[in-house]
Amino acid sequence: MHGPNALALREAQQWPVALLKQLSHPLALLLWVAAVLAWIAGTRELAWAIVAVVVLNAALAFWQEEQAEHAVEALGEYLPQHSEVRRDGRVSSVLAADLVPGDVLLLGEGDRVPADARLLSGALEIDASALTGESSPVERAADLPDTALRPVDSPVLVFSGTVCTGGAAEAVVHATGRHTELGRIAALSARVRLAESPLEHQVRRVAWLIAAVATGAAVVFLPLGVLAGLSWTQAFLFAIGLLVANVPEGLLPTITLALAAGVRGMARRGALVKRLSAVETLGSTAVICTDKTGTLTRNVMRVAEARDGLGSLTSADPALTTALARCTTADPRAGIGDPMELALLVFAESSGLRLAPETRDSQRIRLFRFDPHLKRMTTVDRVGDGYRANVKGAPEELLTRCTSALSDAGAEQTLTDRERARLAAVVDGMADRGLRVLAVAGRAFDHPPEDRAVVESQLCLLGVVGLIDPPRAEVAAAVAACHSAGIRVHVATGDNGRTAAAIAQQVGIGADHVVDGPALDAMPETDLDALLTSGQEIVFCRAAPESKLRIADALHHCGQVVAMTGDGVNDAPALRRADLGVAMGARGTDVAREAATIVLTDDNFATIVSGVEEGRRVYDNVRKFILYIFAHAVPEVLPFLLFALSGGAVPLPLTVLQILAIDLGTETLPALALGRERAEPGLMSRPPRQRTESVVTGRLLLRAWGIMGVVSGILVLLGFFAVLLAAGWRPGADVVGDPVLHHAYLQATTVTFLGVVFCQIGTAMASRTQYAALRDVGVTSNKLLLGGCAFELAFAAAIVYLPALQAVFGTAPPPAWAFALLAPFPVLVWAADELYRARSRRAFDDEMP
Repeated sequence: MHGPNALALREAQQWPVALLKQLSHPLALLLWVAAVLAWIAGTRELAWAIVAVVVLNAALAFWQEEQAEHAVEALGEYLPQHSEVRRDGRVSSVLAADLVPGDVLLLGEGDRVPADARLLSGALEIDASALTGESSPVERAADLPDTALRPVDSPVLVFSGTVCTGGAAEAVVHATGRHTELGRIAALSARVRLAESPLEHQVRRVAWLIAAVATGAAVVFLPLGVLAGLSWTQAFLFAIGLLVANVPEGLLPTITLALAAGVRGMARRGALVKRLSAVETLGSTAVICTDKTGTLTRNVMRVAEARDGLGSLTSADPALTTALARCTTADPRAGIGDPMELALLVFAESSGLRLAPETRDSQRIRLFRFDPHLKRMTTVDRVGDGYRANVKGAPEELLTRCTSALSDAGAEQTLTDRERARLAAVVDGMADRGLRVLAVAGRAFDHPPEDRAVVESQLCLLGVVGLIDPPRAEVAAAVAACHSAGIRVHVATGDNGRTAAAIAQQVGIGADHVVDGPALDAMPETDLDALLTSGQEIVFCRAAPESKLRIADALHHCGQVVAMTGDGVNDAPALRRADLGVAMGARGTDVAREAATIVLTDDNFATIVSGVEEGRRVYDNVRKFILYIFAHAVPEVLPFLLFALSGGAVPLPLTVLQILAIDLGTETLPALALGRERAEPGLMSRPPRQRTESVVTGRLLLRAWGIMGVVSGILVLLGFFAVLLAAGWRPGADVVGDPVLHHAYLQATTVTFLGVVFCQIGTAMASRTQYAALRDVGVTSNKLLLGGCAFELAFAAAIVYLPALQAVFGTAPPPAWAFALLAPFPVLVWAADELYRARSRRAFDDEMP
């Protein structure tokens, strides 16, 4: 009835289905159509070449995407294979998957809890950080009162996936598999669907735009061609050519390879990307929700300030440092223990107190572990002929339990309400400076006490210490870069709200509003949406897994592209839901790393910002090579329109085979090189793109079709007619039957082909920038582009001069004077666009205050 004690895994997608998705992408479908049309046109070799492009591109994208999400599967690794249980009075080892409610577990130090259970006897120290995000171990005991508001905070419950770090206990299983707390988080992760990235959405839009333009041109062409005097057969055949001319065969592989190059660039910056489109998603990020500890800070704590029981600064109060040394379980020599306790021991030793861990432990009578619900930890130690309790914890908890305070001089005095208020103000001031504040208290006993409530009452306040996990040096500049780029930064942390806000402000994050977990849970959706769209930067503290998921959902609902960091099991649902889940590689759990799209190898916030810059550069470059590819549609389409509108009086200036040679041969390498273009000046000064903003804008189409395309089209037709007219051709003349005119026609189509290639060089140089002048990025700074241009010239020369390729592509070496005509084509195309960009820059400067 309960099923196996295992997490329900989503049905894995079979690899043929995944590969088929890549082969049926809208752009891939257009390539299939191009291949079919090439086959119909009789160019079967190039039809097979297009098929090869589709298959190779699909295989590359499939291989990249196969590093898919295994968040739920990784959660399963948190369950042990075998567990010790008592059934029918007998102890035996059973498979964890066979556990059922009612089984009695025998738990001890080092065991991983296999199911959710309630303690029957004994006590345990539990590391529940993977579930709760709290780094300190918690105490669980069968005899503790259960007053917790949340099940995960209950002192009598243990949960699957947590680890026993000390003690021994028996517990009865009450939930297994998907009914456990871990199973609930797994279900949250499984229900969250991966949203289509902005680039994936825009590429689909581009594909349908191309399909609409190509189909529309062909549909318009058919009646125009017939009306101009072509037969229906001729009109249909050249409509096919028009479709092929409008399909950019190299666009899909160019996008895939540009994203793959972005993935490699991110890896060099310390970010491992598991999904190709995530590079661009990071570039369009408008909001970053970040952890504090280890991401904004160094995760290396130290004591920055110490005060006596009356709130006065002190440097080496013996009572205070002794209590700090005794009320710990850490061992600094072995590097074992909570970072905070290690920092306290370093402080005590620097103050002159040396207490070996083995001596400390041998003198300890009782240990009450830190409890996040009680917010304190206590030890009872044998000191001389008596016993002494040492307590450390949250000041607001300890001050209410103290009846006296110890000054730096060693004098004990009664705590009055006035003194309590002054101490509370001192603590608040320390927290406002970004310090994590701990109060330390003590009490002497003649006999060892047993009850925790007695031990932690009528205490003497020994002092308070302020610890700091200093911000990473590079984070402030990274946050400033975010603000310059129009990106807001929210903080989601398990730390105290005042401390988190202070650290946030130190690194430049606004921290305009602090919202704790209960307040967030009680906040209506409309209020949360209003808060997240208010332009403020928020500090969220004490957030449950559902709360972080809710934040990600709300930001997505508000149309914000959000990157969210996380490191624990409890972060997995939010990491999956966010547009970009960013896991910590150094301190993160396997579950978080599997749920995330990007893993930071250095856990550094600055790496996220570097990724934003890389993502913006990649997206800009996608636009650049789309501009470059689109610009060649006009000089490829104009010859067909001229042929059709003349009713065949003007022979076709460019053949379908030559178009495919351009789209799959000369065009590809320069397009790939544009994908490696360096960032333009001012890249990180722009606001984030809107999720709805198209990769193809009106300005891009104006540059591609209205400026560079038109100039290129006029120039190549000029070359075509110059060669034909020089040979004595007149409109309507037979260029097939007349040997002289036929040779001149082959030369003329060759000049048209070469004219497109020469114009491509000018287009490539113009496409390198969106606004900046070419001199600002450097004419020779993109060595790959120069190599790509050299390759396309060599490839074109081979088509023109190699006899075997002449026969395939219908080319003939043009007259020498034709090259003098072709030589200025690159400069003319580039100059036309350079003038337009200069005008755009002036208009932009005029708008600036």
